[in-house]
Amino acid sequence: MAFGFFSRPAKSRPAPSSERVHHVAGRELPLRVVENARAKRLTLRIDAGGRGLRVTVPPGLRQGEVDRFLDRHRDWLELKLARLPDRPQLRAGVKMPLRGRPHLIVHRPGRRGTVTAGEEDGRPALYVHGEAAHLPRRLADFLKREARKDIEPLVAKHAASLGKRAKAIRFKDTSSRWGSCTADGALSFSWRIMMAPPAVIDYLVAHEVAHLKEMNHGPDFWALCRGLCPRTEEARAWLKRNGAALQAIAFE
Repeated sequence: MAFGFFSRPAKSRPAPSSERVHHVAGRELPLRVVENARAKRLTLRIDAGGRGLRVTVPPGLRQGEVDRFLDRHRDWLELKLARLPDRPQLRAGVKMPLRGRPHLIVHRPGRRGTVTAGEEDGRPALYVHGEAAHLPRRLADFLKREARKDIEPLVAKHAASLGKRAKAIRFKDTSSRWGSCTADGALSFSWRIMMAPPAVIDYLVAHEVAHLKEMNHGPDFWALCRGLCPRTEEARAWLKRNGAALQAIAFE
C-alpha cells in the first residue's frame, strides 16, 4: 500500500538516503528514506505485514520536508496500520502453517537445536529442539531449508518447459515482494512462501520463471504464467487475501 504527495523543490541541504525508526500508532517501525533520481513526488509505502515504512523522495529534498510529509499523513498511516494483522510471536503451543496446513509448535529442549515435522495427538506438529529463546530463529531456518527443497526442483521443471535456465536461486526474507527475477536470470524467493499451500508455492515459482522469458507483466507474460501454472488466478487471490498475515509473523 502506498501514498503519494507532490513535493516542492528544495533549496537547502538535501537529506541523503537513510534508515531510522518512526513512531506511529504505538509502534516503532523501521523507516527507509530513499532518494530516486526519477521521483517527482514523495511516496510512502508500508511494507507487507506492516514490518516497516519506505519513503521515496526526489533528489535534493530536505529532511524537514520528509518529517512534515509523515506528520501530515499520520492519520492515514494509523488507519492503514490498524487494519493490518497483529504480528504473532512464535512460541510453543501456537500454530504455524507449513505448506498451508497449521502445525502445532512443540518445544523439546532436550536435544540439539533442530526442527522436525511430525504429529502430536494426531495433529500436524513441528518439534523444535534446543533453547526456547532460539525457537523463532530455528523455525525460520527450517522454512529456508524447506524452501530450497521444494522450490529448486520446481524452478528446474518450469524453466525446462521454457527452454530456459536460472542463473541462480536465492532465498530471502523480503517484505515488499514474494519473489524477483533479475535481467541476467537470477531468481529470488521469500522463504515465507513455504507457509502457503503447495499450489501457491507452484504459482510463485511459475511467475518468476516466466520472467526468464518475459521481463514484464504484459499479456504475453500472464499467458505464459497460466500455461506453467493453470491455478494462477486462484493462487494470486489466495496471496492477496493471506499474504499480509504470513508477512506479519515475527521470526525475530
